This record gives sequence, structure tokens and C-alpha cells, in this order.
Amino acid sequence: MGKQYDFKSYSKINLGLKILSKRVDGFHNLESIFIELDLHDILSFKPANYFKLTCNEKNIPVNEKNTIYQSYKILKNIYNFDHHFHIHLNKNIPIQSGLGGGSSNAACTLNALNKILDLKISKNKLYEYALQIGSDVPFFINGGINFVKGRGDILENLDNSEKLKNLYFLLIVPEFSISTKWAYEKIKKALKSNKKQYKFPTLDQRLNWLLFKNDFEVVVKATYPEIMDIKNIMYDNGALYSGLSGTGSTVFGIYNEEKFIIQSQNKLSHYRTHRASPT
Repeated sequence: MGKQYDFKSYSKINLGLKILSKRVDGFHNLESIFIELDLHDILSFKPANYFKLTCNEKNIPVNEKNTIYQSYKILKNIYNFDHHFHIHLNKNIPIQSGLGGGSSNAACTLNALNKILDLKISKNKLYEYALQIGSDVPFFINGGINFVKGRGDILENLDNSEKLKNLYFLLIVPEFSISTKWAYEKIKKALKSNKKQYKFPTLDQRLNWLLFKNDFEVVVKATYPEIMDIKNIMYDNGALYSGLSGTGSTVFGIYNEEKFIIQSQNKLSHYRTHRASPT
């Protein structure tokens, strides 16, 4: 137990995001396709005399507000293991960007402790613990490419998603962040007026990129018009699709040729950019 264990904690984007209704538990029913990307944080677990959490980014809390801390405490309270760890988070995924970094960190911690300590926790139990921390956390237990429903807890692995793995992804991260709470408050009016039945497109049919839409773009673009400017530049430079990930602020583009992603990256070089691929 003396050695250090390192684990990759991956990011994700939403290919389309439909908000269907508000639930009685306060969450929202949604539909989306989650795509796990190889942009990742590193979580390092080193045996210690007591639990300690550190991070390379000073503005990230290392107390009970951190999802790593929450995951650790859930398993510690249930399984009462004797071992303690110093966990260090090397943060690469931009925070409050719609890329799921906090949710991924939580799931990574659950998976890591289960493996290091050989706790033999089933996948169903891990999903149960993950959902206690956040709606997107269960997805990261297995990752991959999933059709997601409910509050984010109903996952369907898309076996026919190989076509996405041959494409190029560009992430553009503006300087500003968008509050998830603010975005959901803004979308309330849109939910009340949206009475149309909507069938979320899947990868089973012939892929029509125009069918994928993120409901949050409607409410975000008035306050953050820069989002639409980024999308337009991506489309003007060969993107098959461009959209907001989650509630933002990250905008991503999907390309079928590397030359187009290079063109877009050059045009948007004044932003923080990341090239990525599905895991």
C-alpha cells in the first residue's frame, strides 16, 4: 500500500441537450448524448496517516464542497476501511465550463478506491453512490458514449458510436463561466411555452447534425452573444456541428478533416482551446 496510484479523470461534452420538464424532486428530466473525451485531470492517491485533499489550482476548494471529498466520505462511512489517502488533483479540465470536471472527479474517486482497496462494489452500487453526489456522476463510472435520460441517471450505451470516434473535436473555452443555477432559472419560461412533442435524435438513424440542439443556447445567447460568434466561426471553417456543452461556457466543434480544425483553431486562437478525441 506504499505506492502512489494515478488515475485519469476524463471530460465530456453534450451532443444536443433537451430539457423536458422539471421533476418533483427539483431536478429536470433531460435527454442528451454524452461523449467522454480524452481531455482529463489526474487524481493521485498516496497512502497517508490521515485523509488529505490538495489541488494544483488554488481557487478549487479542498473541503466538503469538493466532489472528491464527498465521494471519499461516502465510501469511508459505508465500508469503514482502515486506509487513508492523500489525494492530489492535477486539474486540466476548465472549471464551470460544461465539461463535467467535478462530476468526473467524483466518479474517478469512487472507481479508484474500489480498485485500490478491492472493495468489490458492484456497478449498480457505484451508480447509486454517484447519484448522491450529482446528476452527471453516474455517466463517468463507465464513460464512453451514452444516450442519457431522466436526471442523467438513465444511461444507454451507444454501441453504434464508432463513427464519432473517427472525427476531430475542438473545444473553445471563453474567459467567462456560466452558472448552471442561472441557466436553469432562465430556462423555466422556455419550458412553460414548450408544449411540442420532441423526439431526440439518436445515432441509429442516418446522422443529421442539424437535428442536434442544446436548449440552453436559446437562453444563453442573449446574455453571452460571444457563444454564437464562436459557433459561426466554427461553421465558417468547416465544422460539421458546433454547440454549447451543457450549460456552457465551452463551445465545441466537430470536424471530419484535420485541416478544418486547424483553420478554426487559428481563427479562435485568442481563446483557450483544446483538441480532443472520444475515449
